[in-house]
Amino acid sequence: MKLFTQAQYAQLLANGRKQQEAMAKNEDFDPKPVIKLFTPDAAATWLLSEIDPEDPDIAFGLCDLGLGFPELGRVSLTEIRAVRGRLKLPVERDLGFSADKTLSAYAEEARQHRQIIA
Repeated sequence: MKLFTQAQYAQLLANGRKQQEAMAKNEDFDPKPVIKLFTPDAAATWLLSEIDPEDPDIAFGLCDLGLGFPELGRVSLTEIRAVRGRLKLPVERDLGFSADKTLSAYAEEARQHRQIIA
């Protein structure tokens, strides 16, 4: 399975451009996550909101490796593609995921619960 559809990739890139514009203007930009990725045989989850248009291998989002410390940050898509759980299954995209809040709202909730709740 591909990590994201063409439409999702386009939205992730568009959000990355908007983030750059917001930073240049010293403004906040807090989009909803575009995709949710997870390990079907482990506890890792990623809610990604944007891709760096200058380095399309780098995404930004809420990352939870299942250790109780979810955090906002940058992540390599190459590294996500390489992740395997206990049964050596690849990372999957949650086909039913539809964000209902901003990334910062998911992050706050994840900090309280020590895991992503989505």
